[in-house]
Amino acid sequence: MKYTLNNFLHNLLLSNVSDNDSDDLIPIITTDPEDEIPAAELPDSLPILAVRNTVLFPGVVLPITVSRKKSVRLVRKAYKGDKTIGVVAQKNTNADDPTPEDIFSIGTVARILKMLVLPDGNTTIIIQGHSRFKIEEVTQEDPYLEARVSYCEETGLNKKNKEVKALVQSLKDAAAKILKLNPEIPQEAQVALDNIDSPAFLTHFLSSNLNVEVAQKQQLLEVNDGTERGTQLLQLMLREIQLLELKQEIHTKVHTDIDQQQRDYFLRQQIKVLQDELGQEGPDKEIENFRERALKKKWPEAVAKHFKKEIDKLARLNPQAAEYPVAVNYIEFLLDLPWEEYTKDNFNLKRTKKILDTDHYGLEKVKERILEYLAVLKLKNDMKAPILCLYGPPGVGKTSLGRSIASALGRKYVRMSLGGVRDEAEIRGHRRTYVGAMPGKIISQIKKVASGNPVIILDEIDKLASDFRGDPSSALLEVLDPEQNHTFMDNYLDVEYDLSKVLFIATANSLDTIQPALRDRMEIIELTGYTMEEKLEIAKRHLVPKQIKEHGLTESDVKITKPALQKVIEDYTRESGVRSLERKIGQLVRHIAKLKAMEEEYPTTIKPEDVVKIMGAEIFDKEIYQDFSTAGVVTGLAWTSVGGDILFVESILSKGKGKLTLSGQLGDVMKESAVTALSHLKAHAHLLDIDYRIFEQYDLHIHFPEGAVPKDGPSAGIAIFTSIASVYTQRKVRSKLAMTGEITLRGKVLPVGGIKEKILAAKRAGITDVILCQKNRKDINEIPENYIKGLTIHYVDRVEEVVKIALLQEKVKNPLNLTVTEDRKVEID
Repeated sequence: MKYTLNNFLHNLLLSNVSDNDSDDLIPIITTDPEDEIPAAELPDSLPILAVRNTVLFPGVVLPITVSRKKSVRLVRKAYKGDKTIGVVAQKNTNADDPTPEDIFSIGTVARILKMLVLPDGNTTIIIQGHSRFKIEEVTQEDPYLEARVSYCEETGLNKKNKEVKALVQSLKDAAAKILKLNPEIPQEAQVALDNIDSPAFLTHFLSSNLNVEVAQKQQLLEVNDGTERGTQLLQLMLREIQLLELKQEIHTKVHTDIDQQQRDYFLRQQIKVLQDELGQEGPDKEIENFRERALKKKWPEAVAKHFKKEIDKLARLNPQAAEYPVAVNYIEFLLDLPWEEYTKDNFNLKRTKKILDTDHYGLEKVKERILEYLAVLKLKNDMKAPILCLYGPPGVGKTSLGRSIASALGRKYVRMSLGGVRDEAEIRGHRRTYVGAMPGKIISQIKKVASGNPVIILDEIDKLASDFRGDPSSALLEVLDPEQNHTFMDNYLDVEYDLSKVLFIATANSLDTIQPALRDRMEIIELTGYTMEEKLEIAKRHLVPKQIKEHGLTESDVKITKPALQKVIEDYTRESGVRSLERKIGQLVRHIAKLKAMEEEYPTTIKPEDVVKIMGAEIFDKEIYQDFSTAGVVTGLAWTSVGGDILFVESILSKGKGKLTLSGQLGDVMKESAVTALSHLKAHAHLLDIDYRIFEQYDLHIHFPEGAVPKDGPSAGIAIFTSIASVYTQRKVRSKLAMTGEITLRGKVLPVGGIKEKILAAKRAGITDVILCQKNRKDINEIPENYIKGLTIHYVDRVEEVVKIALLQEKVKNPLNLTVTEDRKVEID
């Protein structure tokens, strides 16, 4: 309860009244509570003072601090006049300038007993309530509220009535008990209560000081029947007594001599006792909630038995034991997992194809495979999800393709980055016996998306690592096997979980680092690099609009022409994907954004000449790949982890003893290819009119430029053979020609891989003729015709055919004239 300290207020008044004003002492408790202003003296219209957070009752004296301009103006005028005002509580306590809608309609007539101007400039008035009134009509709002009122008739309390006597005694007993339970209320308040003789004033005094909301006090004020008001007041006081008793009980339960270190424990105990009293969130209630959730859970019978065993174990545990929160976390995890909860697949294949085509340009093989999977699933309605592995160079859209698949299927999407993951527990989880045990990433992500059949992207699966903590790629063997993953066992979960409905899609840049057993479990779908035409289309459809939006511009601010995009692709990027292209487009857009932000003039259409101004000189120059004026320089085609590339082979002769030197950071396989090519040339030197004695008196040096880049593989075999054939015969190599193929000791040309990437690299480098093995014809047939437009493909079976195509009869400029004398001395003109 919130009581006015009468003695303190009395002393306050005395301290603000001089000796000459001693007759103005204010009686806090009236001798005659029924002594009200005579009805004849009550005005029909009253100035209305709106007050916050309090309600004035008849007979009660209250100090009120007035700070609002309207209220100060009203108080000062009333104090100079008849000192009578109407006091009404505000409904809306946030209103600084209350309107008629912001105040209650029932209030109390008050007489201003004293007005004090405090040193801080605020005005404080001491008022005493008299009759209750009702606002009939607000007659003015400026300079302050004024209203026409009617006065409320009240049924008084007869002190001789037994019921009234019992009610009064109950109110006094309740008040006394509150004073006893609440140590914050001074005991002098009991004296004030004992001096109250009027039943009506007793109810008003207690109502005024009751610790309840303003709305409840206002309800008491609006009751006309005195007995009913006293009954409602007694109910509120009894409720206050119950709260105080509960608070005292809590203090008694947790009372102890505590120091600063025990403070937090004390607060937790208070909360715990409150929860126990309210029947909320106690251990028993928590366990009961778990059981109720389990009844609604749809899960396998084996899991239900396991859950019952764990919940029974939890019920026997002491809540203070260290194992208790561990067990609670485990049970919550069991309940949160979507055991047999699946999203419904969208089998509208035309819609799916449209989404895939909209999000990704090209990639026809991947899209066809996804549509095949959906078609079978639609017809059979029950199919173990395949494990797809999208394999290709960076930046071709492998990861983003997974999101499009999830969107097309209507499934939840999860991406797991496996790059650098070394711990086997990241996949299979930790056993619960360990401190800080957690489930593996697979189960955790399924719980997160709350679906048992999401699309999970296993990103960069070729970059898994292993150390003393285990081999995560081995842990994936069970996850990615459709014959096993329906009974996947996570170490933390400790019960089987069905992963067969999950659509796993792995991505990789290289297959070499994936262990064979894991690679065998996946269906490899190769994504090749993009052609110039595809890159232009992707840039126009996706990259340019995306960069314009991300840099705060609109399509009307900047437009990049097709020739400008083509120049960026040819002269500033050299890649299979489009990641670098996107960065370069972003550079162009940022330049425009800077000029616009600085309010400078800028070109709204970017042309090829603007590209050079913004991005500087071209990074790549195609002309260096077309210079074949020197003998022994041949262009080969190579495959790298970032797509296809061209590879140069350079050979040179010098006087010596037939020594072979290889340089360019070559692997063993490539070194063996060079030795094989030289051996075959020596054995068939007569076919090219080469004097066999030259091999013994000249040293041969074969070099692969860009020596910092490791190189290996057999596909440069025919390029090496052509290079050394050119240097020994001094014949010119056909211009704009590239080749790839493995060579055998017998001179046969064998097929190689990565044909599409190599063809794209050839087109980027301005190559017009390509030599391939006859058996690689099938790879060319799978490439769309527009990819090889402008290229002439020559198919060969033997190196003799390569020489006929690659070497011209024309000698190079300033050729070496090699002669062998009888004494085996070599003369060079």
